[in-house]
Amino acid sequence: MAQILFVTHPEVVIDPEVPVPRWPLSAKGRARMEALAEALAGLPVRAIWSSDEQKAIDGAEILSERLQAPHRVDAALGENDRSATGYIAPPRFWEVVAEFFAHPDVSVLGWETARDAQSRIRAAMARVESEAQPGLTVVVSHGGVGQLLTAALQGVAIGQEAKSPNPSGGGYLLLEAFPLRLAGDGWGDIDAITADPHWDGLKRDA
Repeated sequence: MAQILFVTHPEVVIDPEVPVPRWPLSAKGRARMEALAEALAGLPVRAIWSSDEQKAIDGAEILSERLQAPHRVDAALGENDRSATGYIAPPRFWEVVAEFFAHPDVSVLGWETARDAQSRIRAAMARVESEAQPGLTVVVSHGGVGQLLTAALQGVAIGQEAKSPNPSGGGYLLLEAFPLRLAGDGWGDIDAITADPHWDGLKRDA
Protein backbone atom coordinates (compact mmCIF):
# COMPACT_ATOMS: atom_id res chain seq x y z
CA MET A 1 0.00 0.00 0.00
CA ALA A 2 1.31 3.45 -0.90
CA GLN A 3 0.88 6.20 1.66
CA ILE A 4 1.97 9.82 1.79
CA LEU A 5 3.02 11.71 4.90
CA PHE A 6 2.45 15.42 4.23
CA VAL A 7 4.55 17.47 6.66
CA THR A 8 4.51 21.22 7.16
CA HIS A 9 7.93 22.70 7.85
CA PRO A 10 8.65 23.74 11.44
CA GLU A 11 10.22 26.97 12.74
CA VAL A 12 12.20 29.26 10.40
CA VAL A 13 14.64 32.17 10.61
CA ILE A 14 12.46 35.24 9.99
CA ASP A 15 14.45 37.96 8.24
CA PRO A 16 12.55 40.88 6.65
CA GLU A 17 15.64 41.60 4.51
CA VAL A 18 15.50 38.17 2.86
CA PRO A 19 12.73 37.10 0.44
CA VAL A 20 10.30 34.86 2.32
CA PRO A 21 10.83 31.82 0.02
CA ARG A 22 14.53 31.89 0.91
CA TRP A 23 14.06 31.77 4.68
CA PRO A 24 15.87 28.70 6.12
CA LEU A 25 14.85 26.52 9.02
CA SER A 26 15.94 27.79 12.41
CA ALA A 27 18.05 25.69 14.76
CA LYS A 28 14.85 24.61 16.52
CA GLY A 29 13.18 23.78 13.21
CA ARG A 30 16.15 21.70 12.10
CA ALA A 31 16.21 19.84 15.42
CA ARG A 32 12.53 18.96 15.08
CA MET A 33 13.05 17.66 11.54
CA GLU A 34 16.05 15.63 12.71
CA ALA A 35 13.87 14.11 15.43
CA LEU A 36 11.22 13.29 12.82
CA ALA A 37 13.85 11.64 10.64
CA GLU A 38 14.91 9.43 13.55
CA ALA A 39 11.30 8.52 14.25
CA LEU A 40 10.76 7.46 10.63
CA ALA A 41 13.97 5.45 10.43
CA GLY A 42 13.11 1.80 9.92
CA LEU A 43 9.89 2.54 8.05
CA PRO A 44 9.80 1.87 4.30
CA VAL A 45 10.32 5.48 3.16
CA ARG A 46 10.63 5.47 -0.64
CA ALA A 47 10.93 9.16 -1.57
CA ILE A 48 10.99 12.69 -0.18
CA TRP A 49 9.34 15.59 -2.01
CA SER A 50 9.41 19.30 -1.23
CA SER A 51 8.63 22.70 -2.65
CA ASP A 52 11.53 24.83 -3.87
CA GLU A 53 11.35 27.16 -0.85
CA GLN A 54 14.47 26.99 1.33
CA LYS A 55 12.70 25.99 4.54
CA ALA A 56 11.03 23.04 2.83
CA ILE A 57 14.25 22.04 1.07
CA ASP A 58 16.12 22.16 4.39
CA GLY A 59 13.60 19.82 6.01
CA ALA A 60 13.50 17.46 3.04
CA GLU A 61 17.29 17.22 2.88
CA ILE A 62 17.46 16.28 6.56
CA LEU A 63 14.97 13.46 5.94
CA SER A 64 16.59 12.38 2.69
CA GLU A 65 20.05 12.08 4.21
CA ARG A 66 18.93 10.17 7.30
CA LEU A 67 16.45 7.89 5.53
CA GLN A 68 18.54 7.38 2.37
CA ALA A 69 15.56 8.24 0.18
CA PRO A 70 15.74 10.36 -2.98
CA HIS A 71 14.66 14.00 -2.71
CA ARG A 72 12.57 15.54 -5.48
CA VAL A 73 11.62 19.22 -5.77
CA ASP A 74 8.36 20.51 -7.24
CA ALA A 75 7.87 24.28 -7.13
CA ALA A 76 4.10 23.77 -7.34
CA LEU A 77 4.17 22.47 -3.75
CA GLY A 78 5.02 26.00 -2.59
CA GLU A 79 2.91 28.50 -0.68
CA ASN A 80 0.59 30.87 -2.49
CA ASP A 81 2.52 33.53 -4.40
CA ARG A 82 2.88 36.53 -2.06
CA SER A 83 5.55 38.34 -4.04
CA ALA A 84 3.23 41.30 -4.64
CA THR A 85 3.73 42.35 -1.02
CA GLY A 86 6.79 40.49 0.21
CA TYR A 87 7.15 40.23 3.98
CA ILE A 88 4.25 41.57 6.04
CA ALA A 89 4.81 41.73 9.80
CA PRO A 90 2.24 40.29 12.21
CA PRO A 91 -0.44 40.99 13.21
CA ARG A 92 -1.25 42.45 9.78
CA PHE A 93 0.06 39.31 8.09
CA TRP A 94 -2.49 37.11 9.87
CA GLU A 95 -5.27 39.53 8.95
CA VAL A 96 -4.33 39.23 5.27
CA VAL A 97 -4.12 35.43 5.56
CA ALA A 98 -7.65 35.41 7.01
CA GLU A 99 -8.85 37.45 4.03
CA PHE A 100 -7.07 35.04 1.67
CA PHE A 101 -9.01 32.05 3.00
CA ALA A 102 -12.28 33.92 3.45
CA HIS A 103 -12.34 35.17 -0.16
CA PRO A 104 -10.76 32.37 -2.22
CA ASP A 105 -11.53 33.92 -5.62
CA VAL A 106 -10.12 37.35 -4.74
CA SER A 107 -6.48 38.35 -5.16
CA VAL A 108 -5.84 39.90 -1.74
CA LEU A 109 -3.19 42.63 -2.09
CA GLY A 110 -2.09 41.03 -5.35
CA TRP A 111 -1.48 37.57 -3.86
CA GLU A 112 -2.26 34.42 -5.84
CA THR A 113 -5.87 33.52 -5.08
CA ALA A 114 -6.66 30.62 -2.79
CA ARG A 115 -8.64 28.94 -5.58
CA ASP A 116 -5.73 29.11 -8.03
CA ALA A 117 -3.28 27.95 -5.37
CA GLN A 118 -5.51 25.01 -4.48
CA SER A 119 -5.72 23.90 -8.13
CA ARG A 120 -1.93 24.08 -8.45
CA ILE A 121 -1.43 22.12 -5.23
CA ARG A 122 -3.90 19.41 -6.20
CA ALA A 123 -2.05 18.94 -9.49
CA ALA A 124 1.29 18.77 -7.67
CA MET A 125 0.00 16.17 -5.23
CA ALA A 126 -1.40 14.16 -8.14
CA ARG A 127 2.15 14.01 -9.54
CA VAL A 128 3.47 12.85 -6.17
CA GLU A 129 0.75 10.21 -6.01
CA SER A 130 1.45 9.00 -9.53
CA GLU A 131 5.04 8.17 -8.55
CA ALA A 132 4.32 6.82 -5.07
CA GLN A 133 5.60 3.31 -4.42
CA PRO A 134 4.31 0.85 -1.83
CA GLY A 135 5.49 2.17 1.50
CA LEU A 136 5.77 5.80 2.57
CA THR A 137 6.41 8.95 0.54
CA VAL A 138 7.07 12.10 2.58
CA VAL A 139 6.17 15.58 1.32
CA VAL A 140 7.68 18.61 3.10
CA SER A 141 5.62 21.68 2.35
CA HIS A 142 3.80 24.57 4.05
CA GLY A 143 0.90 25.33 6.33
CA GLY A 144 -1.22 27.17 3.79
CA VAL A 145 -0.63 24.41 1.26
CA GLY A 146 -1.78 21.86 3.79
CA GLN A 147 -4.96 23.78 4.56
CA LEU A 148 -5.91 24.09 0.89
CA LEU A 149 -5.14 20.41 0.32
CA THR A 150 -7.22 19.45 3.36
CA ALA A 151 -10.21 21.42 2.08
CA ALA A 152 -10.00 19.59 -1.24
CA LEU A 153 -9.69 16.15 0.37
CA GLN A 154 -12.49 16.81 2.87
CA GLY A 155 -14.72 18.19 0.13
CA VAL A 156 -15.42 21.41 2.01
CA ALA A 157 -15.20 25.09 1.11
CA ILE A 158 -11.80 26.73 1.43
CA GLY A 159 -11.53 28.07 4.96
CA GLN A 160 -13.80 25.37 6.43
CA GLU A 161 -11.16 22.61 6.49
CA ALA A 162 -9.63 21.04 9.60
CA LYS A 163 -6.71 23.12 10.84
CA SER A 164 -3.24 22.06 11.93
CA PRO A 165 -2.86 21.79 15.73
CA ASN A 166 0.45 23.63 15.41
CA PRO A 167 0.00 26.68 13.17
CA SER A 168 3.64 27.75 13.67
CA GLY A 169 4.73 24.61 11.80
CA GLY A 170 5.32 20.95 12.24
CA GLY A 171 1.92 19.43 11.55
CA TYR A 172 1.24 16.40 9.38
CA LEU A 173 -1.45 14.74 7.31
CA LEU A 174 -1.34 11.01 6.62
CA LEU A 175 -2.77 10.25 3.18
CA GLU A 176 -3.61 7.09 1.30
CA ALA A 177 -2.79 6.95 -2.40
CA PHE A 178 -4.86 5.62 -5.29
CA PRO A 179 -7.10 7.54 -4.89
CA LEU A 180 -5.52 10.25 -2.76
CA ARG A 181 -7.51 10.65 0.46
CA LEU A 182 -7.06 11.29 4.16
CA ALA A 183 -6.06 8.15 6.07
CA GLY A 184 -7.43 9.56 9.34
CA ASP A 185 -9.47 12.44 10.67
CA GLY A 186 -7.01 15.10 9.60
CA TRP A 187 -4.07 16.84 11.17
CA GLY A 188 -1.56 15.55 13.69
CA ASP A 189 1.48 17.18 15.25
CA ILE A 190 4.91 15.87 14.25
CA ASP A 191 5.94 16.06 17.90
CA ALA A 192 3.43 13.27 18.55
CA ILE A 193 5.39 11.11 16.10
CA THR A 194 8.78 11.96 17.52
CA ALA A 195 7.57 11.36 21.10
CA ASP A 196 6.31 7.86 20.29
CA PRO A 197 9.15 5.38 19.63
CA HIS A 198 6.61 2.89 18.29
CA TRP A 199 4.75 5.22 15.91
CA ASP A 200 3.92 3.58 12.63
CA GLY A 201 1.15 5.32 10.77
CA LEU A 202 1.27 2.95 7.82
CA LYS A 203 -1.73 0.80 7.04
CA ARG A 204 -0.41 -2.48 5.74
CA ASP A 205 -1.97 -4.91 3.32
CA ALA A 206 -3.14 -8.12 4.93
